[in-house]
Amino acid sequence: MAKKIRVADLPEFDAAEYLDSEKAIAEYLTAMIEGGDSAMLAAALGDIARARGMSEIAKASGLTREALYKALRPNAQPRFETVSRVCAALGVRLVAQPASH
Repeated sequence: MAKKIRVADLPEFDAAEYLDSEKAIAEYLTAMIEGGDSAMLAAALGDIARARGMSEIAKASGLTREALYKALRPNAQPRFETVSRVCAALGVRLVAQPASH
């Protein structure tokens, strides 16, 4: 008889552990942008900031660590200026391209 796995016994997934290259970061952000959910984009930027070091990203973006955590938590709705400053601090750009038909 197979042992049942309880969800509570599974380790919590942390995307930050897998964001170890520029390519992984770009692919992750692209997927979140394509999803069209601004709260998910904010959470993804938070994952990337944690992977890079929240204190370093806060300093580079001109935000406090507390403000950064607050702006990039799941279900946050950060202003575009905040997203732009965080992207600059992370060394990434949000780019528009024609939608495929």
